[in-house]
Amino acid sequence: MRNPKKLYEIDPEVAAAVTASGGAPVLLHAVRGFVDSGSVAQVVTDHLRAVFEPRRLATFEVDELIDYRSRRPAMTFASSTWADVEEHELAIELFEDEGGTPFLLLHGLEPDLQWERFVAAVRQLVERFDVSLVAGVHGIPMAVPHTRELSATVHGTRPELVEDFPSWFGTVQVPGSVGSLLELRLGQAGHDAVGVAVHVPHYLSSSTYPAAAVTGLAYLERLTGLDLARLELEPAVLRAAEEVERQLSESDEALEVVQALENQYDAFRRGTEGESMLAEGGRIPTADELGARFEEFLAQQRRDQGQ
Repeated sequence: MRNPKKLYEIDPEVAAAVTASGGAPVLLHAVRGFVDSGSVAQVVTDHLRAVFEPRRLATFEVDELIDYRSRRPAMTFASSTWADVEEHELAIELFEDEGGTPFLLLHGLEPDLQWERFVAAVRQLVERFDVSLVAGVHGIPMAVPHTRELSATVHGTRPELVEDFPSWFGTVQVPGSVGSLLELRLGQAGHDAVGVAVHVPHYLSSSTYPAAAVTGLAYLERLTGLDLARLELEPAVLRAAEEVERQLSESDEALEVVQALENQYDAFRRGTEGESMLAEGGRIPTADELGARFEEFLAQQRRDQGQ
């Protein structure tokens, strides 16, 4: 592997500010990659950069990491000349939250190339700036209705980091992402890292869904102790909700799908809140048991529907 340090440039003034802050900062990451249902990572990034003043700490060399033929940048042609290009970027920026606590944000396009070298570069920065926790967020599609409270799958490099969150899955194999690889490699190196995968209604997966971003921010706040001003997104949440209801009102078929998901979701919740959980002195199911129950429930639904 070539030297990871050559993948990025550091702004010395911002680096000095991070060091002078004195406390081990949190590093958030919301890199746009293969799966980001509801544009959760993008909305979170746009929100943080709009609400808090960003200061560029590290800029990655995108020419080394991005395949331009698979992600061609938009260019503006004006009359008789090329006037502008929408440049790719991948960077880490320094912010202060609502309470003045410094934190870092890694954002931009997921690298197409040199994943291990990029992850090693991020690890160098984690160690240089004594990062206390690395926390990622994105969206994944789920068969859940938008009319119920959104949830998320939370994972981490140590069980103690995520013991307060239920596990929705057993052992599964999925396509990799640079965020997942980063969490894996940091854990192997002894660093604390967590990830939040917000469950986005599958029929809204390709839309920008601010409510999912608010859910992701709420989970990040709980995991990190930061105040990320998620309530600033409420107007966007209300506008998106109104648009979803308008579109549903125009389609009886779509309404039926949502109602079926509501019935499925409510039945699952009743199952998890049954006697084994509510009976006096009853044992609370473990996260693995809840995940297995959910998988069994969905399998039964498929059998009942003849799938």
